Amino acid sequence: MHRTFTPFKGFLDILKYLVRKPSVVGAEHSFFLCLKRELDELGIKTTLYEGLLVAQGSDPECGMLCAHIDRHGLICTGPNEFQYAAFMTQNRADLTGDSVSEQTYMAILERFANQSVQAYEPWSGSYMGIGTIENAYICERRNNLIFEVKGLEYLLPGTPVAYVDGLTYNKGLISSQLDNVISAAMIIYLYRAGYQGTAFFTAQEESGKSWRFLLEWFRRFDISTERLLVLDTSPYPTREDADRQDIVLRTRDANASFVSPLTKEIEECCTQLEITYSFKDHYLEEQNKKLLAEGGKLYSLGSTEMGRVAFASGGKIQGTTLQLPTTGYHTTKETVRAEAVAKMLRLLESIYFEAK
Repeated sequence: MHRTFTPFKGFLDILKYLVRKPSVVGAEHSFFLCLKRELDELGIKTTLYEGLLVAQGSDPECGMLCAHIDRHGLICTGPNEFQYAAFMTQNRADLTGDSVSEQTYMAILERFANQSVQAYEPWSGSYMGIGTIENAYICERRNNLIFEVKGLEYLLPGTPVAYVDGLTYNKGLISSQLDNVISAAMIIYLYRAGYQGTAFFTAQEESGKSWRFLLEWFRRFDISTERLLVLDTSPYPTREDADRQDIVLRTRDANASFVSPLTKEIEECCTQLEITYSFKDHYLEEQNKKLLAEGGKLYSLGSTEMGRVAFASGGKIQGTTLQLPTTGYHTTKETVRAEAVAKMLRLLESIYFEAK
């Protein structure tokens, strides 16, 4: 089957809408309901589980896409006290400071000063007030990021606080808190264009828990696959580094190797469509060679949903990742080239819509 996508503006309209909906890690329920409504309106079957929304079209075996839908934000932990939500919903076992995302994040910590934030009710998503981050710093005693927020002194502990966000499209660049709402928007866009396969929307990826919800679904129905495609963003320190490729692939992460025919198929499609690509694990290995020669601290290969679920399933669930190269990771200014996004959508069209 061949389908032609609606103009790129149609995708941007979806992304603009979803960006405005808060989805702080650990408080994603209202965003799940937002996605569910969009899919229900398209006639797509949706099922909500703990930490997971599953969408299935009329041909659920024709594809398996996955995207986490949680975003970074704060959580109220006491009287006028706010901490980094991702760190509060995990044990920090993976946050040892050696991953490229963590080192990138520490480098841009000061960018959160004067950031507007909004509190919301975690189940309904109802707006509860707006405030401003006056300061952000790392508390070594609590091993967490602490935020000083003006204007939300009345909140009760447990209330999620999201960054006030909006989409910026300027000079060929798209900016927002893209990780990973942009992938959710892509999947909605694909369903609108005629995709009839399966999609998984997972919670708490930023706290390292989303793979458990995904694995539980496969075990629940005794299903295995080698064609799971996980969509995400991939951080780079500079625009020059990010712009060297349109999309980012992997052959492995710190947990497991990716053993899937999808990787080869994606490479072949990229060649046909003149889409440039690179492998993030190869990039990190090259960076580590330089750091080793300089005596610096080495990067981890990173931990992905795909790698975690492949390892935990003993290889019964396999696939690969497909990521957009971005800068400004984990901020409301995370940026990607619009051309790269358009090419990734074109690639997905080639994989799922065009006859082989």
